[in-house]
Amino acid sequence: MLHEIVIRNGTVVDGTGAAPFVADVAIDGGKISAIGKVDGKGTREIDAAGAIVTPGFVDIHTHYDGQISWDADLMPSSQHGVTTVVMGNCGVGFAPCRAADRDALIALMEGVEDIPGSALAEGIKWEWETFAEYMDALSKTPRTIDFGMHVPHDALRVFVMRERAIAGEVATDDDITKMRDELRRSLEVGALGFTTGRSDNHRSRSGDATPAAEANTRELVGIAQAFDGLSYGVLQAVSDFNMAQGPDQFDAEFDVLERMAEAAPGHRISFSLMQRDQEAGQWKRILTRVENAAAHGIAARVQVAPRGIGVLLGFEATFHPFMGFPSYKAISHLPLAERVAKMREPEFRARLLSEKSERVAGDGSALPPVADWVLSQLHVLSFRMFRLGENPSYEPLPTASLGAEAKAKGIAPLEAILDALLENEGRELLYFPVYNYTGMNLDTVHEMLTHPLALPGLSDGGAHVGTVCDASFPTFLLTHWVRDRAKDRIALERAVQMLSNDTAVHMGLRDRGRIAVGLRADINVIDMDRLRLRRPRLVADLPAGGKRLLQDAEGYRATLVFGTVIAENGLLTGARPGRLVRAQA
Repeated sequence: MLHEIVIRNGTVVDGTGAAPFVADVAIDGGKISAIGKVDGKGTREIDAAGAIVTPGFVDIHTHYDGQISWDADLMPSSQHGVTTVVMGNCGVGFAPCRAADRDALIALMEGVEDIPGSALAEGIKWEWETFAEYMDALSKTPRTIDFGMHVPHDALRVFVMRERAIAGEVATDDDITKMRDELRRSLEVGALGFTTGRSDNHRSRSGDATPAAEANTRELVGIAQAFDGLSYGVLQAVSDFNMAQGPDQFDAEFDVLERMAEAAPGHRISFSLMQRDQEAGQWKRILTRVENAAAHGIAARVQVAPRGIGVLLGFEATFHPFMGFPSYKAISHLPLAERVAKMREPEFRARLLSEKSERVAGDGSALPPVADWVLSQLHVLSFRMFRLGENPSYEPLPTASLGAEAKAKGIAPLEAILDALLENEGRELLYFPVYNYTGMNLDTVHEMLTHPLALPGLSDGGAHVGTVCDASFPTFLLTHWVRDRAKDRIALERAVQMLSNDTAVHMGLRDRGRIAVGLRADINVIDMDRLRLRRPRLVADLPAGGKRLLQDAEGYRATLVFGTVIAENGLLTGARPGRLVRAQA
């Protein structure tokens, strides 16, 4: 028998959590047709000897809502074994949307997700108003990988309430009915779910709260009733759990989201989970409430990042420690080489290091208020800043921090930060883990990530394009947690299950996530010995000349989507088998 493709002699890690086994995998018609000893030849044969063969990874937390209009490749996700992405998370997105409200949603996305507004304004094609029209418009263009879509609360609220949504008014009964009806229509044509965002860190470009940030229980419950009678569809929420208002407000905030979940019985909900320094034990309280909710019949899970949630600092990145200093602001318009030369001049350097930062957030800036706090605390936070280097370490030792380096050299922390940023002709990036690094290690992340109700998530692919490149999470999980960490490793079969089957099942995507006959041939062939992350790099390939961070990986021999090779040896092939994924009843 002649097969379209045969992957030969690989170690199959099938996504179920079962022990790996050596087998061939045959592919025909975009699906897996045989597993085991395949005698028939393939029109194309892929040598997987010495490599693992896994299902394609399903990333359930991305923000490609803008990028998908102009980028068929959906990088960086497609560089890291991801074959399906889900966008529209955290309540932000671009549909439904009336023509008059486009600028408002762009300003919101620019502030919340650090995507240049000029790139969004130039790149989005706006061929829709309703969410159904949005899905139809995006489904016309083939892409490298598959993509699915949530209905975001902010866009839904603005669609119905217009300027009243942005002004933070309470939704009327009529508003709630209209939001519920639009969500229901969206779900019926294949939207994967509904998302809402309630974080104080999420602000529009002007610094205003997001439209859905203060939605009350009545509104959330009314909207969630759109799921009634449907056998599919999930909910997703991000919240600070009113941390800014004090820990005594925690349960009240969780109650609001729990009531929303109860209004959609039988439908899964996930919450973002991370460790914040301001309340380092809050993550345990969240897990306790999620466990209690699950015990009472709510299908609740948490999304966990496999490493610190932080930012990359650099002179070409969105944020760096000197951006608010008067002397730097005076030269910020110059090309990088000229800025670097100026900062190396002794007189300019001394003046720069003697200054304090002016305000950088608000007044039209896309930076969140926390940016000003960071710039006021550089002497302390320098002990949490690290060179990233050519071989990035995302669990660096405290002794590798720039604060520790400054102390050892007897210089000011700000001077050590400046010296580090000037390396590599001013192109060096510093790693600053904001969350998940309270103990200066990833021990807490291990506890969160291996919890029975945890899902790998929060990669934010397509967002924070000038400050992070966390779409590389799948590669990091395999290298750091499976292969390289000295303790608390995760078994290979479990890690693959987390990245593929667990996330696919959560989203209700039953045709992918496992290596099994009859399922889609979304597959990775990975050389685990060679797998590694390279230094993130800034590229100016966004519309209107915007820049974003990409991070290459080595060790992916091949990635297939629906039986088509979309990447070989770390390079995309140009194939476009990816399509819109509609919810499956």
